[in-house]
Amino acid sequence: MPLYVERKPERLITEEGVRTDGRLPYEMRPIKMMVGVLERADGSAFVEWGGNRILAAVFGPREIHPKHMILPDRALIRARYNMAPFSTPERRRPGPDRRSIELSKVIREALKPAIFVENYPGAVIDIFVEVLRSDAGTRVAGINAASLALASAGVAMRGLVAACSIGRIGDFIVVDPNHDEDMWGDSDMPLAMTMESEEVTLLQADGTLSEDQLKQALELGRKAIRFVYEVQKEALKRPYHLIERGIGRLV
Repeated sequence: MPLYVERKPERLITEEGVRTDGRLPYEMRPIKMMVGVLERADGSAFVEWGGNRILAAVFGPREIHPKHMILPDRALIRARYNMAPFSTPERRRPGPDRRSIELSKVIREALKPAIFVENYPGAVIDIFVEVLRSDAGTRVAGINAASLALASAGVAMRGLVAACSIGRIGDFIVVDPNHDEDMWGDSDMPLAMTMESEEVTLLQADGTLSEDQLKQALELGRKAIRFVYEVQKEALKRPYHLIERGIGRLV
């Protein structure tokens, strides 16, 4: 099956709840994670989620340049999200665009609550998220990869940040929307949490959800993030080993 379908399918989900890629509403795409993939970074991770291929690197805590950016009471957190020119079917223009600038900020703000920034006054922690292949959900896959890279760098954290998107297609609430659902679904809600405290660090929503649908989406998102979190923990315990999970069924 091709990664991208640029024409809207005749239907995104059947009456029985079967999606365009054959998954049921509560099934996640296969996930692979690996930590310690880059020798020259202080911390690094690779995440393969469905068709997404995400590489994250962390440098620091280290001395900051230029000096006028120093925060005397805490670390400065910088994040850069970038999609490689070859990450999409059509070659992308190299360099930052409006979307990459926005997602850089989203990823930084999703991760910052988990970092003990007060432990590193005057220092900087740089986070790089490189999308090598894009297949819907790159921001949440990037957050998962960056969280692993921070942990592998030894940065003091309150806990890992795990993330997943929830979508709505008609009356169905679905986990981990694929490209078709991301393009033509009725709603998309990226969600990130620190599982130790269940603190929500990212919640965005495109489209509409009723109150009951929002409650259902949050509950499904919490289960999905718990699943991702368990894969993250196993990847950290076994650096340099690829940790794989097939289609994740949440019920």
